[in-house]
Amino acid sequence: MAGRKRQTATMWQVAERAGVSQATVSLVLNNVGGSRVNDATRERVMNAVVELGYRTNAFAKSLRSGESGMIGFISDEVASSPFAGRLLKGAQLRAWESGNVILSVDTFNDPNLEAAAIDMMLSYRVKGVVYASMYHRAVDVPAELQAIPTVVVNAQDRAGGVPSVFPDEEGGGYAATRHLIDAGHTRIAMINIQPPESDLPAGIGRLAGYRRALAAAGIADDPRLIRSGTGVVEDGFSFTLDLLAEADPPTAIFCGNDRTAWGAYRALESRGMRVGEDCSIVGFDNHDMLAPFLDPGLTTVELPYEQMARQALGILLSDAPDNPPHTSVECSLILRGSVTSAKVRA
Repeated sequence: MAGRKRQTATMWQVAERAGVSQATVSLVLNNVGGSRVNDATRERVMNAVVELGYRTNAFAKSLRSGESGMIGFISDEVASSPFAGRLLKGAQLRAWESGNVILSVDTFNDPNLEAAAIDMMLSYRVKGVVYASMYHRAVDVPAELQAIPTVVVNAQDRAGGVPSVFPDEEGGGYAATRHLIDAGHTRIAMINIQPPESDLPAGIGRLAGYRRALAAAGIADDPRLIRSGTGVVEDGFSFTLDLLAEADPPTAIFCGNDRTAWGAYRALESRGMRVGEDCSIVGFDNHDMLAPFLDPGLTTVELPYEQMARQALGILLSDAPDNPPHTSVECSLILRGSVTSAKVRA
C-alpha cells in the first residue's frame, strides 16, 4: 500500500506548540530587527519549528519581499564542462556564504533556450544574473538582462556596459615565459591556440605576455619560433616536430593550452627525447584531468575559475553604485617537473 503523504506543518501549529501568536512566529522566522520577542520565547518558537519540521514557503515570502534568495547563472555549457564547471562551483559557494542559492541553466548557445531561461529567472525574481562563458571571449549580453544586476564572467561584454570578470591572459603568458627565462632558456618557442586573425582574448593575451617577457629579458622575438594552432593535441605534436627540425631548435616551448602541451610531449617522445631534460614545456589551463598525470607532470598556468566566479558574485551582491567595468584575475603558475635548467650547447 502506498504511503500516506506527509502533512506539512503550518505556522498556526508552530504558534500553538510554542504557546505564542502567529505574529510572534513570523517575527522570529523573519528575524525582524527591533521586535520585542525575548530570547526565551524565540527559543520556544525555534524548538517548535524543529519538532514539527516546519518549512517556510519560500515562494510566498519572495512575493511579499520582492526577493527570492536566488541568483541566476546562465552559461553556454559551463555546468557540463569537465573543468570550466569550477566557475559554477565558485558561484555556488559564494552564494551560499551570503545566504543565497544558484539557479543554473546551460543554454548550449541556443537563443530560444537562453530567452526562456532569462524569462524564468525574471519570474523567480532572482537578485541578479551571472552570465558565464565556457571560454574567454567577447559576448553580447541580452537586452532583457538590463532590467536586473548582471555580471559577465570568463568573458567580456562587447558593449562594455556590464561589469566583466575574466582571466589575465597576458599576465599568465608572461609568467609562463618568464619562468622559462629564469631557468636559463633563451630559445623559447610558442605554439598558440588560435590563428593570427582570431579576435579571441585568450590567444591574443597569451602571445602578448610571451612577447612582453622576451622583451623584458632583452631576448629577440624570433617569428620562426611562433606557431599558430587550434588548441588540439595534434597541433602540439606536428608543430613541435616542425620546431625541432629548425637549424637552431628551441630548448623550451610555451604551449597555449595543456592539450597542445600533451601533443608536444608526444612529439618529443617520438624523437627519443625527454621532456625537461631535452626540452622544457609549459602549458596553460591546469587541466586537472591531464596536467598532473603527464610524465613528468606539466608545469602550467592555472585559469582562476573559482576566483573569477567569487569576484563576480561579490560585484553582484555589492551595494556599491559604481562597480568596476573590467576586472582581470591573476592566472597562477603551477610548478611541476616539465621545466629544467637550460643546457649549454656546444
